[in-house]
Amino acid sequence: MKVLLAVSRAIDALNERIGRVVLWLILAMVLVSTANAAFRYLLNISSNAWLELQWYMFAAVFLLCSGYTLRHDEHIRIDVINSHLSRRTQIWIDIFGTICFLLPVTTFIAWLSWPIFLNAWVSGEMSSNAGGLIRWPARLLVPLGFSLLSLQGVSELIKRIAFLRGLIPDPAEKHRDPALELAPTIGEGAK
Repeated sequence: MKVLLAVSRAIDALNERIGRVVLWLILAMVLVSTANAAFRYLLNISSNAWLELQWYMFAAVFLLCSGYTLRHDEHIRIDVINSHLSRRTQIWIDIFGTICFLLPVTTFIAWLSWPIFLNAWVSGEMSSNAGGLIRWPARLLVPLGFSLLSLQGVSELIKRIAFLRGLIPDPAEKHRDPALELAPTIGEGAK
């Protein structure tokens, strides 16, 4: 189990790094969107490439941060029933969901999307819009994002099994950012 926990930590570190880097694309999207709108309305200059670049960045954030989101247990859940169950039962439900739903679906989508990316790469597929971008980078995001989500699913599965065996603390505990914990203290001092 120590080897599996080391693998889990490596997957967590990978998705953490990718998530923190890719999150900066949100700022880039805002800047590109603002510049695109300013040029279009103030100077009457427009380009489909800038609009498509925004779409590519949005896709990158959504797909490449899905593993990061799962790592931090921030995916949408329906906790109406689950919240009334014991912690061990919740963990068993997570294990069942990961094995029966998450891993098969994410692996299948990554597998199915790989040939689509390869076809776009080999053919040099371009956007049908005038002045549009090449398509293979956007096509690559799908298998890459779902592979990262699959890996994080494996990591979460390992952690939950280790928890049930009493080897680690509860993996579903929220990952706290110490900088965010200072915010209420700072706000109270200003009163």
